[in-house]
Amino acid sequence: MGVARHARFCGACGSRLDRREMFGRVRGVCPLCGRIDFEQLKVGAGALVEDGGRLLLIRRGTEPFAGCWSLPAGYVENDEPPSTAVIRETHEETGLNVTTLDLAGVFYFDDDPRGNGILIAYHCTVVGGQLLDTIEATDATFFLPEDTPVPLAGAGHDQAIRSWVGSA
Repeated sequence: MGVARHARFCGACGSRLDRREMFGRVRGVCPLCGRIDFEQLKVGAGALVEDGGRLLLIRRGTEPFAGCWSLPAGYVENDEPPSTAVIRETHEETGLNVTTLDLAGVFYFDDDPRGNGILIAYHCTVVGGQLLDTIEATDATFFLPEDTPVPLAGAGHDQAIRSWVGSA
C-alpha cells in the first residue's frame, strides 16, 4: 500500500492541524476553527486510443515513471470534467486531437509517490492533429496487444493497459 501524505496546516485558517480519530480514522483537525481535513484521492484521466487493433502508448519523459510506457493521461483540474481532461492531456502529450467514445474503466492506484488516486480511462478516437514527441512524452507508438512494451508506468496505467490487452 502507498504512503499516505497528510496535510499539516488547515486549508481554511492556516493553523497547524492536530491528528485525532474522527469518523473511524485518524484525520487532521484544526484546533482553532474545527475544520476536519478529509483526504482525497488524486484523479487522473487516460486515453485508450486505438487504430487498427493497436493501442497508442507513450514513453514518459518525466518522473515519476520516466522511461516507462503509459497511456496519454494527466490529472483532472478541479474545474473540468474527466472527459474534458483526457482530451486536453492527449493533445498536450501527443499532438493528437481526440474525442471520447465511452468509459473503459476506473483503476485505483497506490504506487505513485505523488499520492494515491484513481485513473479514469476512456476509449478515444483520433479526430485530428499530428503525432509528435513532447517534453512529457516521447516515442508515441501504436502497439498490437502481443507487442505491448515494458516496463509499464504505474498510477493505474499498467492496470488499464493490461485490461485492454486482456480484452483485445
